Amino acid sequence: MDPADRRPLTLGTAGHVDHGKTTLVRALTGTDTDRLPEEKQRGLSIDLGYAQLQLPSGRRLSLIDVPGHQRFVRTMVAGATGIDLFLMTVAADDGVMPQTREHSRVLAGLGVERGVAAITKADAADPTRALAETATLLPGTEVVTVSAHTGEGLEELLAALDRVAQSLPATRSAEDQPRLHVDRSFTIKGAGTVVTGTLWSGQVRRGDSVAVLPQGITCRVRAVHLHGEEADTAAAGQRVALNLVGVSRSEVSRGDVVASPATDIKGTRRVAAELDSDADIESGDRVQVHHGTRESAASLRRLPAGGWRLNLERPLLAAPGDRLVLRRIAPPETLGGGVVTDAQPDARGNAHREERPPPAAPPPPPDPLSPQALELEQRLRQAGAAPPLDSELSHLQDELAALRKAGRAVRVGPRLHFHADVLAGIEARLTGHLAEHRSITLAELRDQLGTSRKFAQALLEHFNGAGLTRRLGDEHVLRRRRPEPKAEKA
Repeated sequence: MDPADRRPLTLGTAGHVDHGKTTLVRALTGTDTDRLPEEKQRGLSIDLGYAQLQLPSGRRLSLIDVPGHQRFVRTMVAGATGIDLFLMTVAADDGVMPQTREHSRVLAGLGVERGVAAITKADAADPTRALAETATLLPGTEVVTVSAHTGEGLEELLAALDRVAQSLPATRSAEDQPRLHVDRSFTIKGAGTVVTGTLWSGQVRRGDSVAVLPQGITCRVRAVHLHGEEADTAAAGQRVALNLVGVSRSEVSRGDVVASPATDIKGTRRVAAELDSDADIESGDRVQVHHGTRESAASLRRLPAGGWRLNLERPLLAAPGDRLVLRRIAPPETLGGGVVTDAQPDARGNAHREERPPPAAPPPPPDPLSPQALELEQRLRQAGAAPPLDSELSHLQDELAALRKAGRAVRVGPRLHFHADVLAGIEARLTGHLAEHRSITLAELRDQLGTSRKFAQALLEHFNGAGLTRRLGDEHVLRRRRPEPKAEKA
């Protein structure tokens, strides 16, 4: 085998909850990736799990096992970022399910096109329907029928993964600067701070100086570990644990980046991107953007020259060519993906140039709203916390889009819009309540707004998805946000 074909690779699992991902990984690797007591108690993966998989050729892959429940899609995206190939599981007794489809959209958004599908639990049900549905969902993907309990198909699955691994091009370069998006950070007694992640590019060696971003903290790599074994060097495509000296556990967390001190990557609240043509988005939409192991709410603006500008509420650590995943905020749903074309565009979305461009002509005035759009705006304003459903406005979709573009209507859920002023008033009322009281329930918000449970639930899901609040059981509390680091003085 050519050495270029033996480059390090990371395999990521995908699939609906209870479709046997973790059980299959344990049968293939001997490693139980459910490490948390709560995971073992509930029999449900909650966080990312890690293992090493040896293929028949002798090649070893880093493996990331992701949770399959809809509540943990954010965690799934953080784990899938940076993987090279996938292992999609579909249970023979269920077939393709909602999270099977969503995980496939996440993989497509990340540009992960190659992998193998496993029809699991073949000892429990006839796999015929699952085979057909999987072939339709993932055309061109090799599908193998397996049972983790009896061992049926495991050798065939490993051989299929080996074939895909050998077919992948050597796209990562060891000559590039190192970049690792952190998905875990913790402390080991006697060693200090440890971070883990998939090394996107370059190499990291014991003794190297690295920077933790966006904080800009320079520190030293005391030790490099690959799947629990100490190594001198880690290369792009490998799952890596770095023991860092000069940074405390409280100063680094999931979403941060470990990179070369010479990197020009920095936090940005604005990126230009080319988004998937089939993504269900419109200019003016507010979405959740996932990049690396970090995420942020953002508003979308279509650029006159083509592409999109993403105005972010939380800085991302992006570079041109990086992949993005866009998800609807409430109810959460994956909309599509895209590629960063400029990580530091100007306010109008234009790429930076070395030479200063000539002064731009003043922007044209906004298009005036039609009488029908103004009438719809008044209707939304008067409806307050109980606006009409989109299905009641099917004859006014152009007017609704115009109001979104003008910032006068906001999508709250897939089939519901609130007037922007009404939504801002509700947000102010909610934050005022939570500043005085610790939490609020759905029933309390419903009663305070004098609306129905349907609208109160849509509002809470919207604010949870936007990062304003988070759910704790039946209660919703303000989400504590980490303060942004202060800029260092020159």
